[in-house]
Parts: sequence; structure tokens; C-alpha cells
Amino acid sequence: MEFDPSWLLLGLPVAFVLGWLASRLDLRQLRNENRSAPKAYFRGLNFLLNEQQDQAIDAFIEAVQSDPETAELHFALGNLFRRRGEYNRAVRVHEHLLSRDDLSRQDRERAQHGLALDYLKAGLLDRAEDALRRLEGTPYEAQAHTVLLTIHERSHDWAQAMAIAERMQAAQQGDFSTRRAHYLCEQALAQGAQGDAATAQALLEQAVTTAPAAARARIELARLQLHQGQPAAALRTLQALADAVPTALPLAAPLLVEAANATGAKPPVSALLQAHYERAPSLDVLDAIVALEAPTGADDAHRGAQRWYADYLGKQASLVVAGKWLARETLTHEEQHPTIQRSLDLAAKPLTRYRCAACGFEAHQHFWQCPGCQSWDSYPARRVEEL
Repeated sequence: MEFDPSWLLLGLPVAFVLGWLASRLDLRQLRNENRSAPKAYFRGLNFLLNEQQDQAIDAFIEAVQSDPETAELHFALGNLFRRRGEYNRAVRVHEHLLSRDDLSRQDRERAQHGLALDYLKAGLLDRAEDALRRLEGTPYEAQAHTVLLTIHERSHDWAQAMAIAERMQAAQQGDFSTRRAHYLCEQALAQGAQGDAATAQALLEQAVTTAPAAARARIELARLQLHQGQPAAALRTLQALADAVPTALPLAAPLLVEAANATGAKPPVSALLQAHYERAPSLDVLDAIVALEAPTGADDAHRGAQRWYADYLGKQASLVVAGKWLARETLTHEEQHPTIQRSLDLAAKPLTRYRCAACGFEAHQHFWQCPGCQSWDSYPARRVEEL
């Protein structure tokens, strides 16, 4: 059978027409898809601006399904899931982004950062730490170091926290000398609890060198020296504290009394406390002065305490000091004295607390790191009534 060229002439126009129709259909479909994706995107944006997060998520999911290659929609969706507390869905979104081979380096680093935040918000600290370490050498490195520092502090991994703080200081991301001194103090307390006083003392001395203007290292060192039967060394440490950080002297006042009693150096210590008291009256310093005068004789100590408390009340009103003064005062109706004293003590009790300057958390004892907001050195050395 011979081939008829006329079929070729007839087939070429037909093929051309069919190709043209197919191209038109593809263009129409592509146009419809491109038209539907922006509509879903803008609809989701409108819902988001109106704080309708459920509807916004549905619209963004529709947009992502229409164009799964759109990275920005994935990022928006992941952030929305995380804000709503749907951490598993946020993790899946960011993991999907990281699994794509066509993702740019910038978007890959951004997705890794988002994944780390997902794990952190979900409380999966081990996974968050691993994800944050993958951000080394990226524009998110400084943020990752800050979050890693928080993670190590929460887990009381002071050695790792020290390593991160040293790297941040070396990278000129801030001055972390005071925080590093706190980490050394925490390690020293742990060593002291295990009975290794020598290592604890070495760590505290290193902390003093690391941050000379930080009060905690010297106070903890003096407490350890007193515990080890070295009152003279403790007294020298506390005197150095008074010179370097005079505002922290109220926190060290009980230790100064103990060291003065153990060494017999009451006059110089009393003079030191009184000089500080004249500059800045303080309840703790006042109690220390009264305690140093107490052993001189019952009547003399009684009158001396009354004089000091009256002097304080003459300078500023204080319910706490009024209660202390009343406890040593002889009343006409002595049978009412205990009742009045209990009432005053109860009313003054909240005023003897320490208050965090960052979050307002109050506690009866002084904390170097706030239990509420985890801030360091946020508790003033003065009590609530003195602020």
C-alpha cells in the first residue's frame, strides 16, 4: 500500500489546531490557578487582620494547596499554628519546607529558626537545642545563642551556659561577665553541697575575678569562709565588698555580725555599718548595728536598740521598725502588749519582703535570679518598705 501525501497535508493543520487548543486550555487552567491562589491569600490576610485566625488558617491552607511551592505561605501558616499553640502542625509545616530541595539558603535558615521556636514553645527543650545549634554561622546565630542560654539556665546546666555566654561575649553580643559570675557561683554551691569546699572556694574566687562589681561572689565566698572556720578571711572579703559594691552591704550585714563576733572586731565593723547607715538607712544594717551592741549589757543594749530604732523612725516612717521599737518598750497596760505586738508583726510582715524589679514577684528571701521571670540581679538589696 502506497503512502498518500495528501494525508500529511491534511494531518498538519489538524495537529496544529489540536496543539493550539491544548495550549489554550493549559493557559486557561494556569490563569485560573493563579487567580485562585491570590484570592485565597488575600482572603486569609483579611481574616488575619480581623483577628479571625481560624478562617485565616483555612484560607492559607487553600492557598498552599493551590500552590505548594510558595514558601511565604508556608511561613505564614507555620507562624499562625505556633501562635495558636498547635505546635505539631507548625513543626510539620517547617519540616516540609526543610525537606524541599529547591528551597533557597535564606529560606532554609528561616525555616530552621521557625522549627526551633516550635520545639521551644512546645517545651521540647532537647529538640529545640538541637535545632538551635544548626543555626550556627547564620544570621539567626545571636538569637539562637540567647535562647540556648535560657534553656541551659532552666535546666541548671551551668557549664553549658558558661560556654554559651563566653562565646556571646567573644562575639561582642554583650557583656556577660556578671552572668558568668552567677554561673560560677551556682557551680560552687553545687560543689559545696557535695562536700568539695576547695573546689567551691576556687570557683568563687574565679567569680570575683570575672565580675569584681558583682556582689554575690563575695557574699557566697564569705559565707563559705565562715563555714570553713576562717572568720578573718571572711571579714576581709566582706570589707572588700563594702568598698566595691556598697549598695549590697544590707545583704551581707548578718555575715558581718557573725565575722565580727568570731574575730572580736566589733568596733571597726560597727563603725563600717554605722557609716553606711548614715549614708543610706537600711533595716538590715540597722538590725546588724543593734546586734553588735547587744552583748555589752542587757540594759545598755536595750536602751541602745531603742535609741537606734527611734532614730530610724525620726528619719522615715516604718511599720517594721515601729514594731521592733514597741517590742522593747514598757507599756502602761502590759497585758495588751502581746496583742498589739502580734497585730503590728502581722501588718509589717509583707513589708519585709524583697520585690523583683522586673516582674514584681515578692519573696521573703533575697534571690539572685527571680523565680518568676528568671531575671538575674533583679531583686534590690532593700526590702519592700524601703523602696
